[in-house]
Amino acid sequence: MTKLEYIWIDGTESTPQLRSKTKVVEHFDGTVNGPSGCPIWGFDGSSTNQAPGDNSDCVLKPVRLYVNPLEEGCHLVLCEVWNTDDTPHETNTRWELDGLLSDVRKEEPWFGFEQEYTLFKQGDNGLVPVGWPKDGSQPPPQGDYYCGRNKGEHIARKHMDACIKTGIGISGINSEVMLGQWEYQIFGKDPYKSTDDLWVARWLLEKICLHTHRVVSLNPKPISGDWNGAGCHTNFSTKAMREKDGDQVIHKAIKKLEYLHEDHIEVYGTGNEKRLTGLHETCPITEFRWGVSDRGASVRVPWQVAKDGKGYLEDRRPSANCDPYLVAWRLIKTICGED
Repeated sequence: MTKLEYIWIDGTESTPQLRSKTKVVEHFDGTVNGPSGCPIWGFDGSSTNQAPGDNSDCVLKPVRLYVNPLEEGCHLVLCEVWNTDDTPHETNTRWELDGLLSDVRKEEPWFGFEQEYTLFKQGDNGLVPVGWPKDGSQPPPQGDYYCGRNKGEHIARKHMDACIKTGIGISGINSEVMLGQWEYQIFGKDPYKSTDDLWVARWLLEKICLHTHRVVSLNPKPISGDWNGAGCHTNFSTKAMREKDGDQVIHKAIKKLEYLHEDHIEVYGTGNEKRLTGLHETCPITEFRWGVSDRGASVRVPWQVAKDGKGYLEDRRPSANCDPYLVAWRLIKTICGED
């Protein structure tokens, strides 16, 4: 017998959440479709903000399979949500990538996501970030925590190991500027693989935190005041950017990003205005600025890229709670499309 954990993105307004349920099958051949693979399955969309109660059936179509690193004899089945008439559900943002990718495959877009997150624990009067006093008072100001003396490393490393074990394209982790805040990086040469990996990595982190009596937050500004927010900086390149004179291609792309700044902000995450204030290594949400090595810019060009004359750009605007499918869709549409 094999356990198949079906994972999908729900219709929660503002910030969609991950849902999952388990199917037990007698025969499993390790594929995502077919009679002995992961079959199409249904669910109650009225309980996930994806359908009315009088027409509640929604369909889960498996799109990627992972071995569950947290449970023996179990696979994780990432799914798209479809309607019963075999059309993609309106919340199915993964489907938005399909048409674009078929047109730009020759440009070979690569993505790297820097997913920041904040770990919380139970305090005297509610949740507080790990490492903070339980009474809710302020710890020493930030400055010593980034790649230094932070809290929650055991969770960050367990999560990293789980991602490696299941084949997620994780390329590193580090502690972040705020106490209790961490980051992991997901990289992939296939836009579908990197975006799928990020969603499944988020699911794994939620489960790991649950088992350690911690809560993970992707709130872009988890603590008000003089503390850094949480983003999902997105590194992007095309084949032309990675080749000789690629810096010229990067500069043209940045001009396109500036022209469509508001279109990007619209799909870069809820509550981002609380993070993109011009403080704490951000550019104000109403402005667009780029620079070499400038972490206060909307788009940063790493110094090595400027030196080599080729490479990638870093879009620092996406928030920690962004939908990576929409971020990838918008970057491809702006830079590789006709916008």
